[in-house]
Amino acid sequence: MKRSISLIVALLCCGSLLMSCSDPAAGNESTTGKDEASTNQTTGPENETDPAASITLDTNTADIPIGGYVDPAVTVSADGTDQKLLWATDNAAVAVVDDSGRIIGKGEGQCVITACLESDPKVAASITVNVTNPTSADGLTYINGILIVNKTYALPSTYSPDVDSEANTALAKMFQAAKADGISLTIVSGYRSYERQNTLYNNYVARDGVEAADTYSARAGHSEHQTGLAFDLNSLEESFGETKEGIWLREHCWEYGFIIRYPKGKEDITGYMYEPWHVRYLGKSTAKSVFESGLCLEEYLNVTSVYAQ
Repeated sequence: MKRSISLIVALLCCGSLLMSCSDPAAGNESTTGKDEASTNQTTGPENETDPAASITLDTNTADIPIGGYVDPAVTVSADGTDQKLLWATDNAAVAVVDDSGRIIGKGEGQCVITACLESDPKVAASITVNVTNPTSADGLTYINGILIVNKTYALPSTYSPDVDSEANTALAKMFQAAKADGISLTIVSGYRSYERQNTLYNNYVARDGVEAADTYSARAGHSEHQTGLAFDLNSLEESFGETKEGIWLREHCWEYGFIIRYPKGKEDITGYMYEPWHVRYLGKSTAKSVFESGLCLEEYLNVTSVYAQ
């Protein structure tokens, strides 16, 4: 009988310990009043929202194309509070947002992007994002009136315009001006068909692998040469940029409606290595604006250049 009573007492004690671990309140009941007061002073403020804390975005709505992005300006007021922000989307199929707050369009539709304080998620602000498809029925993508072709935006395989006549005329004028300055410019490569680009790219992949090839050659349908608006001049070597011809081209091509399409220092944005020989025709007004901005075309148009796969 004594053994049975001892066993029952032991079981009751074990049950009491388990309740204390699973229920913090049960454990607190066994502490002294002084301990309870100390715990409340420490945890109480953590559960309260700082009335002075706020997040303000510079806009409540944003309209971007698929593949485009927006960087909303954020103002945080939170005295004595960690101001790190957490960003979230309510529909990643429409738009995503990175840790810096850059919002990137992924698919047609509308979604809400929210920013909140990591230290106090109840302090938040949101922006409604409308994402549209900029690609027309014929498969061409124009952003702000500019035909854009890169890793994000492709051309249909059936698109074969040959060399653009306006671009070709501008190129001839640029060659004449260069010659007058003692500079000799020649075409290494101009218009390329979808099929030709496919052959070139696959040859590079066979030689160097996909990862390397993607840094210097476009996949079929993603090459600017297929537009008839792009030209490679003189030499396909980075050192060309430091020759007198390369320097002249960089400093003067915008005067004739061209830009250096893949400038140095923008490799992570354009998706391609520095190509001082590759010029793209935009027209005089737009080329001048891009040149003076100091931006590459992706930055100028607020678009990405990333393959879907």
